[in-house]
Amino acid sequence: MHTSKQELISDIIRKALRNCLEANESGLPHSHEPVELFHSSVATEIKEEIIRAGKKLWERQYVDGNGGNISARLSSKYVICTPTLCSKADLTMDDFSLIDMENRQIIGTRPQSSEMLLHLEIYKTVPIANAVIHCHPPYATAHAIAGVVPPGNLVPEQEVFVGPLALTPYETPGTMEFARTILPIVKQHNTILLANHGVVCWADTVTHAEWYVEVVDTYCKTVMIASQLKSPLPEIPPDKIADLLAIKRRLGLPDARLPLPPDSTTIFESDTESGCSLSSIQPTKEEVEQLVASLAAQVRAFIEKGA
Repeated sequence: MHTSKQELISDIIRKALRNCLEANESGLPHSHEPVELFHSSVATEIKEEIIRAGKKLWERQYVDGNGGNISARLSSKYVICTPTLCSKADLTMDDFSLIDMENRQIIGTRPQSSEMLLHLEIYKTVPIANAVIHCHPPYATAHAIAGVVPPGNLVPEQEVFVGPLALTPYETPGTMEFARTILPIVKQHNTILLANHGVVCWADTVTHAEWYVEVVDTYCKTVMIASQLKSPLPEIPPDKIADLLAIKRRLGLPDARLPLPPDSTTIFESDTESGCSLSSIQPTKEEVEQLVASLAAQVRAFIEKGA
């Protein structure tokens, strides 16, 4: 078989694989029309998950008034988000908006939160981020106001799920300048202290992002209490930190102490509580080409056998 025919087969398979990957984004409708996406079963599950997370945030006093905002990536082009001027305890299925990656509202009767610029910068910078929560948990926010990053290497859960914290400089909330403050650090930190403001967390799901809020605020509170008992605080030994980082690497979680992973891959465990798969594994370009080569060889052999 001539090389040109081999390349033709490879090109056909490559295009078919791309179409399959795009059409199978989280089980979304193949048309990817905004209205159909927004009312799909996947979108419904995401909205329900956001409502649950909003109630948890409010019950734990991580948001007050209409504070805080939550979003989730629905596809490569669209994001579901909470509205402005809405208590996270009172979210309903009718409150959500669908916006595109340029913050244009596509669907929804209520305007999106002004903080969506921050969320969208995270989605654009961290392809594996599928959910973002911004809120004001009191102990973590106290550190952000004081400009104090809590010491690390003290609690295993913090090291595995969050790791070293970073603090951004202050900018006016809701502005692009504010949104861009996270850019230098967001790839290696899933939880960031926002100076004089609060925290922002990203994860593969809304549920996991809410977990990180709980972890970081509990950590800041615990460190504050422990520091009153003893100073300096005894740290986890370096070899044991290495063990925790190995766990973190297996989970695919970011950390400033680890090398940056490829943008297109991550590994998360499944979450039976939410009823949704948390797998966000996407093939790399090299993996796609390996599959294309393998399938092309099989197709060529099949054609030659029948010739």
